[in-house]
Amino acid sequence: MITKIASKQKIKIDDLKVEIYENRNLMGSAAAYDVAAAIIEIIKRKQSVRMIFAAAPSQNEFLNELSKIKDVDWSKVTAFHMDEYVGLKPNSKQSFANYLNERIFNKVDFKKINFITAANNNFENICEDYSKLLSEEKIDIVCMGIGENGHIAFNDPPFAKFNDPKLVKVVELDDVSRQQQVNDGCFNSFEEVPKEAITLTIPALLSADQIYAIVPAPSKAKAVYSTLFGKISEECPASILRKHKNAKLYLDQDSSMNIDKNKLC
Repeated sequence: MITKIASKQKIKIDDLKVEIYENRNLMGSAAAYDVAAAIIEIIKRKQSVRMIFAAAPSQNEFLNELSKIKDVDWSKVTAFHMDEYVGLKPNSKQSFANYLNERIFNKVDFKKINFITAANNNFENICEDYSKLLSEEKIDIVCMGIGENGHIAFNDPPFAKFNDPKLVKVVELDDVSRQQQVNDGCFNSFEEVPKEAITLTIPALLSADQIYAIVPAPSKAKAVYSTLFGKISEECPASILRKHKNAKLYLDQDSSMNIDKNKLC
C-alpha cells in the first residue's frame, strides 16, 4: 500500500499545484509516494511506463525513498535521464548517468534504461538518436528539479526556449548554473565544471503527461519565488510549469522561505 504524507500547506498558482513540507526528508518521501502511485496507476491502464529522471543532490531524498517502495513493478518502466555533461569520462563521479545508477538505476530492475552518452564529439548524432528514443511513445512522467537560476534540465535562462524545435540539444552552461554545481559539492571549483551539456529541451519535458518537481534547500528560494510569482518567461524557465495541466511542485521550508505563507489560503 502506498503511504500518503500530509503536507504542511498546499497552494495552486495558475495550473501548478504546490505542496510545502516541514523538511526535505518529508518532501522527498511525499514526492516518492506520489510518483510510485502514478506509476502503479499507469501500469494498470497501459501496462508500461516511460519516465525521465533528473540527476542532482535535490533529488537525493526522493530517489532514495522511491527505490525502496516495493509496490512498483519496475520491470514495466523504461527510464531516461534529462541531461549529461559534455566531455566527462564515462566513469566520472560527476556523470549524471553514474549518479542515477547509484541512486536508483542499479537498485531496481527497470525494463530498459536509455543513457545519454556524451563522451565523444559526435553530438549531433547523439542528440538525434536520443530524440528518436524519446519520440517512440508518449512520455508519462518527468521527475525534475529547478536550478538556482530557474533552469529546468540544463535549459538556462540565456538559452532556454519555450518553443524550441528540438527535443535534445547541446547547450552552453550559464555561469550561475556552473557555480551551482560547485555549491552542490559536485565539483571542487568553477573551472572544473564543464562548459557544455546535452539536455532535453523544455518542449521535451513538457510533453510528459505528469511532471513532479522536487525542489528543496535555501539556495533555491529565489528561483522558487520567481517560478511561482514572477512572469511566465524564459528569464525563469521553470515558470512554464504553471501552464502544465498536471504538474506538482514539492518544497521544503527552506526553498519556500520567500513565500509569505500567512497570505496563502
